[in-house]
Amino acid sequence: MGGDHRNIAKIVIEEEIEAIVIGLPLNMDGTEGSAAQSARKEAERMATVVGVPIHVHDERRSTVEADRVLMERNMNAQTRRGVIDKVAAAVILQSWLDTRRHQGSL
Repeated sequence: MGGDHRNIAKIVIEEEIEAIVIGLPLNMDGTEGSAAQSARKEAERMATVVGVPIHVHDERRSTVEADRVLMERNMNAQTRRGVIDKVAAAVILQSWLDTRRHQGSL
């Protein structure tokens, strides 16, 4: 993972990124299971290398929302499979931005 973190740190510098948002895979009832705990630990490890704040954000239903968006654009299943993770990441980021804006922290 250290090499991955260094690569991310390089991108952070090149693209002048100010923060990173990582999806937090909560259980559907909102509790944290082992996957969420692993994501938090990974975010903590990444924070020691990349030099910008790392935020974790609830990713529940992000793939469902991404699939809905892609279906509305009449993408077939094969095409959706190729881009769904990228769209889900955008959904997570937008949700984080919306939450921050609602809280008045943007």
